[in-house]
Amino acid sequence: MRIRVLAGLVAGLCMVLAGCGGGPGAGAGDAASSGNRTLNVFAAASLTDAFTAFEKQFEAGNPGVDVKLNFAGSSDLAQQIVNGAPADVFAAAGDATMKTVIDAGLATGAPTVFATNVLQIATPPGDTKGIASFADLARPDLKVVVCAPQVPCGAAAEKIEKATGVTLTPVSEESDVKSTLGKVRTGNADAGLVYSTDVIAAKGTVQGVSFPEAAQAPTNYPIAVVQGAPQTALAQKFQDLVTGGSGQGTLQAAGFGAP
Repeated sequence: MRIRVLAGLVAGLCMVLAGCGGGPGAGAGDAASSGNRTLNVFAAASLTDAFTAFEKQFEAGNPGVDVKLNFAGSSDLAQQIVNGAPADVFAAAGDATMKTVIDAGLATGAPTVFATNVLQIATPPGDTKGIASFADLARPDLKVVVCAPQVPCGAAAEKIEKATGVTLTPVSEESDVKSTLGKVRTGNADAGLVYSTDVIAAKGTVQGVSFPEAAQAPTNYPIAVVQGAPQTALAQKFQDLVTGGSGQGTLQAAGFGAP
């Protein structure tokens, strides 16, 4: 009899322990599923300031989420994604660079254009070279830098050259607009073709010269959730932030045009 009672007590104790153990175990699983998560956002270099603001806003509204921003030339980012880089969101400058990802079957749904941009001439403050037009950039006495042709800002520059008949002879072709702007800021170039938003973001370290021909080569900015993204739901939520009213306000304050 005592053996039966003891066995019953042991069995009951095991059930209690199992029940108690199951509680913390389930809680730990929930904590793991809702704990720290990383959202990898690949974005064109010209989006640096705006997307840094989005990073802070998104993390504040989504505790436990760490937004990792990867800024570079859009063509480089597209190739990274095609080659298997763990991206959740791709925000590109230029439809052609997004097409690279689409053609590889790596975009979830149709991309959404969320902003536009145009080129502007960046010169050192108090420009002493008297640069006032796109045609001036062809002068032999000027050191001009542009983006490489495969980069959206470089493709836009080439389009303007063809439309105007003005041929530029740059001293270098850079991998993105930030590198192009850097050449002007450091005095290694007299002028550079960058986006108008880059001049604004430079906060007076360069000055901008607008030219009407820029309107002939506007750049679209499409965004898409990457197919098979590790954080699909968060990626869609981030895209919604960028394309929503608040995000559009941030972008337009940075100088981007409406889509």
